[in-house]
Amino acid sequence: MKYKYKRILLKLSGEALAGNTSSIIDPAIADKIAKDIAEVMSEGVQAAIVIGGGNIIRGAMAEGVSRVAGDAMGMLATVINSIGFAEHLKSCGVKAEVLTAVHIDRAGEFYTPQRAIELMENGSAVVIGGGTGNPFFTTDTAAALRCAEINGEAILKATKVDGIYDSDPFKNPQAKKFDTITHGEALSRNLKVMDSTAFSFCMEQKIPIIVFKLLEEGNLSKCLSGEPVGTTVII
Repeated sequence: MKYKYKRILLKLSGEALAGNTSSIIDPAIADKIAKDIAEVMSEGVQAAIVIGGGNIIRGAMAEGVSRVAGDAMGMLATVINSIGFAEHLKSCGVKAEVLTAVHIDRAGEFYTPQRAIELMENGSAVVIGGGTGNPFFTTDTAAALRCAEINGEAILKATKVDGIYDSDPFKNPQAKKFDTITHGEALSRNLKVMDSTAFSFCMEQKIPIIVFKLLEEGNLSKCLSGEPVGTTVII
């Protein structure tokens, strides 16, 4: 196999899936990502996907409800996105199964690491919804946790920018991009690409993170090949 990593966790944001449309999921964006996943899986890569729910609702920002209730709403939003994206994977010829960290009959099978690994080893992409199943944790932390549980070799975080910068590149034209950065430096600089809990967990579990631009042609394959795409958070 030509790729550096055999089993990966791809983290997508809900906002990225929605793009600039009024739809919950932009079909063109979802199909483009699904085709990229199909390409690398055809070469033997095993893929798990965790999707945020920000295109529907962010639990911590839900007005008029408690944080616990808001986070429950957010976890349901991730399941909606997972079901939708799994359908796009299937339309691109990829076997895909939805697993959820919360019991929702007919939405997907209840997540366990063993079941996720079994499905991946049998050639299915696994879309994991429901966050961690608990309030107060982001889907970044869920992605880190799931990657460790399934023995993933790296987290690939797809974003709207082409890596990690020392400041917001949309606001500061002089922002400096990092080709590589350590987990510790990312934490000390308070960089906001992933939350501190997720970064700390990845540092403890020695999980590399690759942050790359979502919609640039061939980027997923390049990341897996070890080419210098985006920013790599190294051990």
